[in-house]
Amino acid sequence: MTQLWDFAGGIHPAENKHQSTRSPIRDAGIPDLLVLPLQQHIGEPAEPLVEVGERVLKGQKLADVRSGIGVPVHAPTSGIIESITERPVPHPSGLDDWCIVLRPDGEDQWRERQPITEYRKLERETVLERIREAGISGMGGAGFPTNIKLRPPKDRKVDTLILNGAECEPYITADDMTMREKATEVIAGLKIMAWILRPERCVIGIEDNKPEAIEAIKTACEGTQIEVAVIPTKYPSGGEKQLIRILTGLEVPNEGIPADIGVMCQNVGTAVAVARAMLEDSPLISRIVTVTGDAVREPGNYEAWIGTPIEHLLTKAGVDEKKLNRLVLGGPMMGYTLTTTAIPVTKTTNCVIAATAAELPDPPTEQPCIRCGQCAEVCPMELLPQQLFWYSKSEEFEKAEHLNLFDCIECGACSYVCPSSIPLVQYYRYAKGEIRVQRAEQLKADRARERFEARKARLEREQEEKELRRKERARAAAEAQARKQAEAEQAAETGDATDDRAAKAALVQQALERKKAKVATGEQKSAPEQDDKPDIEALEKQLTQARSKLETMQRMLDEAKEQQADNVDKLERAVAKNHDRVARAEQALQEAREAPARNTENQTSD
Repeated sequence: MTQLWDFAGGIHPAENKHQSTRSPIRDAGIPDLLVLPLQQHIGEPAEPLVEVGERVLKGQKLADVRSGIGVPVHAPTSGIIESITERPVPHPSGLDDWCIVLRPDGEDQWRERQPITEYRKLERETVLERIREAGISGMGGAGFPTNIKLRPPKDRKVDTLILNGAECEPYITADDMTMREKATEVIAGLKIMAWILRPERCVIGIEDNKPEAIEAIKTACEGTQIEVAVIPTKYPSGGEKQLIRILTGLEVPNEGIPADIGVMCQNVGTAVAVARAMLEDSPLISRIVTVTGDAVREPGNYEAWIGTPIEHLLTKAGVDEKKLNRLVLGGPMMGYTLTTTAIPVTKTTNCVIAATAAELPDPPTEQPCIRCGQCAEVCPMELLPQQLFWYSKSEEFEKAEHLNLFDCIECGACSYVCPSSIPLVQYYRYAKGEIRVQRAEQLKADRARERFEARKARLEREQEEKELRRKERARAAAEAQARKQAEAEQAAETGDATDDRAAKAALVQQALERKKAKVATGEQKSAPEQDDKPDIEALEKQLTQARSKLETMQRMLDEAKEQQADNVDKLERAVAKNHDRVARAEQALQEAREAPARNTENQTSD
C-alpha cells in the first residue's frame, strides 16, 4: 500500500459534485461560431497563420508561437475564418484580447493525419515536438506548455511522476468523469510521459470521494507498475505542492519547482491529450467541461470544442435565466465571476457554475480583522495570512514578499473561514500584481541602465581609439617630415636628390658650386691672359636661380615652423648657408661686371 503523508491546514467545504455526475459525458455539438483566443497558456501569445476568408480543415494549425515559450492553436472543425479581432476572453480582468473567429461549415472535415503507435522507436525530442505541435498545455492549472514541462533541467532527474486526479474543488467533476469513461486513454498518456521521463515511480492520486474513478483506473492499470493512491478528501489536496507532500512526504522549496526535488505532476486531462496526439495525431481541440449549478436543469459534463462560447454550453444544459444570479468560471474557491456569456472555452476551462442567489450569495460587507487566527490555521502553505493582508492593504509590498507572499496558491481557504468576510485572496492577488509590475519596471530600468553604460563605454572606447589613431598619424607625419628634412640636408651636401624639395636644394647647391669654381678659375688667370669677356648673362641666370631657391628654402622654413619646431634650427642654418651663397654669387657677378673696366685702365696705364 502506498504510504501517505498529510499537509498542514485545509478545509472541508460542501462538495456539490453529485449534481454533475449523474449522467455520462455528453457532446456539446458544434456552435455557430468558434472564438479561439491566441493566448491560452503561460508564455507568449500565438501569431495567426491564416487570413480572413480562408477555409481551414479540422486539426489545421491556425496560429503559432514563433519565438519564446508557447504552443500553437488549431481549428476544432472545418470552416471559414470570419475575422481576427479582439473579443472577450476568460480572464479576471474582463478585458478583450485577440481571437480568431471561425465559422464552422458543418462538414467537420479532418486534415491529413499520421498516427504513431510505435513511439518508443522515435527519439524523445521527436515525441516532445509532436506534443508541442499538438498544442498541448496543462489542463488542470495555469496552462504551462506540456512539452516544456516534460523537459526538466539536465541536472535534475525526475524520480516520481504523479498524475493528479484529486480534483478537490467543489462542483468540478471533469477529471472524475474523464477517469471513469476514458481510463484507457489516461493510462496510455501516462505511459508516453513516463517513457519520456523514465521515472522510478508512477503514481495516480485520487481522492476517496471518487470510488467509480478509482475502480476504473485500477482496472486500466492491471499488468503495469503504476500505483493508484487513494488519498483522503480535503481541500486543497489537489494543489500540486499539496499532492506532492501527500504522496512523497517532500516539500517543494520556496519559489522552486517540483523538478527541484525530483518530482513532476501532470493532470489526467493532459494525459488524455498526449495519448490522442501520439496515437491519433489529433491536436488539443476539445476538452471536458463541467456545467453545473442550481440555475441549470441538466447539469453535467460536456466535451466541448475549444472556442465554444459559454452561452452555447449553458443553452445545452438548460439554463434558467430567471434563477441565474451569478456565473462563475472555475470552482467556487478559486474561480471568478463572469460578466458575459460570450467568452469562449479555452484549454484551461474546466467548470462553469450557473448559481442562484441562495446557492452562491453575494459576499457580505468586509468587517475589520478580529485577529482570530483561523486563516493561519487552515493555510496549506503555512503562511501568515493576517500579516500578508495588512502589508498588502497598506501597500508595503516588500514586507509581504519577505513573508513569502508568492508561495500563496490562492486556494481561498483563508477567505472561506474568515469571520470578518475579508476577501483575503483578492488582496494577495493585488499585491502580487503590483510586485510583478514593479519588477517589470525595475527590469526595464536595469536594461536601460545597462544599455546606457554600454553605449557610454563604447563611445569612450571609440574616442580613445580615435585619439590613438590621431597620435599615430601625427607621429608618422613628424617622422616623415624629419626624414624628408634629413634627406634634403643630405642631398644639399652631397648633391643627390630624393624628392622635389631635396632636388631644389641640390640644384641651388650645385649652381653655387659651379659659380664658385668659375670665380676661382678667373682669379687664377692673369689679366693679360683673359682675352675673352666674362659670361655676364650666365651669372645673372645663376643669381636668379639662387634667389628662387632661397625663396623656396624660406617657405620650407616657414612650413617647418608650423609643422615641427624641432627642425627649425636646422632649416635656419641651411637658409643662412644659402644667404651666404647668394651673397657670394652677387659679389662674383659684381666683380665680373667690373673686370672689363679694370682691364682697360691697366692697359691705358701701360
